[in-house]
Amino acid sequence: MPELRIDPLSGHKTIVAGERSRRPGGEPGCAPPEPIDRERDPFAEGHEDRTPPELQAMRPGGGAPNSPGWTVRVVPNLYPALEPPQAGTPRREETAARSESQLFLSRPAAGAHEVIVNAPQPVLSLAELPVEQVIAAVEMWRERMRAHAASACVALIVNERREAGASLPHTHAQLYALDFVPPALARERERFGAYATRTMGQNLLGDLVAEEVRRRERIVAIDEEAVLIAPFASRLPFQLMLAPRTTRARFEDEGPSGAALLHDGLTRLARHLGSSPPLNMWVRTAPSGAEHFCWRIDVLPRLTHIAGLELSTDVNLNIVAPEHAAAVLREA
Repeated sequence: MPELRIDPLSGHKTIVAGERSRRPGGEPGCAPPEPIDRERDPFAEGHEDRTPPELQAMRPGGGAPNSPGWTVRVVPNLYPALEPPQAGTPRREETAARSESQLFLSRPAAGAHEVIVNAPQPVLSLAELPVEQVIAAVEMWRERMRAHAASACVALIVNERREAGASLPHTHAQLYALDFVPPALARERERFGAYATRTMGQNLLGDLVAEEVRRRERIVAIDEEAVLIAPFASRLPFQLMLAPRTTRARFEDEGPSGAALLHDGLTRLARHLGSSPPLNMWVRTAPSGAEHFCWRIDVLPRLTHIAGLELSTDVNLNIVAPEHAAAVLREA
């Protein structure tokens, strides 16, 4: 029977209906992508003059900025969605107060928008890199998040393949330093706080991970740093969540990053599906004002379409039960 499931972290509702994968054309899958044309790749090593001047880079052998020899490289986004705040820009309250109508409020989109090139190798997915390179890339993610510690919220995302919104195929992450807390994160912050109040200080994600480990139904893999889970109310087929074994509010703070297990999970997806799928991934770290929180990494393969139900109701329809996804990925 189909089930309506509620995500304990966000409250998001998903209908899990595994039988729908049996309908014609219902089995999720993905075709291998075209290889990257290195000559047209602005993120390839040796093409440093095709990006804005770098903000930071890892160069094990030394060398000048904006030159070859790097392992991970950070540049401003060439087409930024956010701009650094300008001197004299009115605060949000002042902008709203001077508006002629309370129906149409706006203000400058202030903040920072960076690109983190995960590797010099011209590959589409983190799964195609050696695990040591993924660990280095993730460490740079954390360094750049720390560089924007004063922001209200730091969102770090990875889009892989054009079907998931990547405008350039070479594996990279994007960092958005926001001067506000988005509603989705504010709701999670409230749920973490309410849970801590009800349970005399317990951590919502920490308790969720402990219960998942006890049940073993949706566990994909575990190592000494983190746990990889197919979430109970997965929105899309083969969704994954990586959570630390020891709760910590902010991903960027000192402590394990889970990078090796993240690479393992992405590799399992590629093995099972025959190719690294289009996917969206993001790091959820504590926004400002979060007294009780725990970081995690969410991975959403884009194997099925988000259609009318999702867009009109914000309720997802998932045709692969998380328990089944976990079982096949454990074997991958």
